[in-house]
Amino acid sequence: MAKDSTQRSASTSLELTCSVVPRFSIKIRTRYENNNGSSENCLNMEEEELKKRTVDRVDILTDPVDEKHYKEEEDLSVFRSEKTGRGPLEKGWDKCCDVIMCSYKLVDVSFQVFGLQTKVEEFVHRAIRNILLLGHRQAFAWIDEWYGMTLDDVREYESGMQEKTNEKVREAQKDIDGGIKTPETPEGEEEEGEKEGQDLKGSGRLSKNNSLSSQGSESSQSQRSGYLSSWFKWS
Repeated sequence: MAKDSTQRSASTSLELTCSVVPRFSIKIRTRYENNNGSSENCLNMEEEELKKRTVDRVDILTDPVDEKHYKEEEDLSVFRSEKTGRGPLEKGWDKCCDVIMCSYKLVDVSFQVFGLQTKVEEFVHRAIRNILLLGHRQAFAWIDEWYGMTLDDVREYESGMQEKTNEKVREAQKDIDGGIKTPETPEGEEEEGEKEGQDLKGSGRLSKNNSLSSQGSESSQSQRSGYLSSWFKWS
């Protein structure tokens, strides 16, 4: 996966692409505003984009969370912050709070593969929505951990979490690598295989097959294009 991101005051943009599947991409544009979701087009979408846009309001209190991700200490209907005294939240909380911020996200997913496009794009949209819901519930429920932090404290925390994440990835990769065993080649078969490879190489058949494989890949039919867009906003 390749990641291209930019960050400005109150707005960010992110694009993810995959070299293995070049027809797959995810683009996310974000803007933060001091309101409860009342802005209609704060991301300055074009008229054509607005026609395709689906508005999906994500509520960190009332939207259901998958059972495997549910934690009582992150249930905002019962959570109360010890440091700030905030919570628990009640239905309609976003309409009565004086200090509130809304995060607006424009999510474009493109998977231009015939027969799979709609299913994959819809699946990715659902997955992103679930991540955003869970992450922003946690941002509120973990307020006692970050409340009062300076910007330097936040940067230090980010660096520490990044290193912990990288370490987990490295450990997981070690477990995967350790579990892969190279099958033993029966005696005599290895010599026969090497001989066949030499015969193919000498006759030019091996390189010809590779050439045909590449040609077949390049001449595949072009697939239909298009984006399935959702516009997430939540307080």
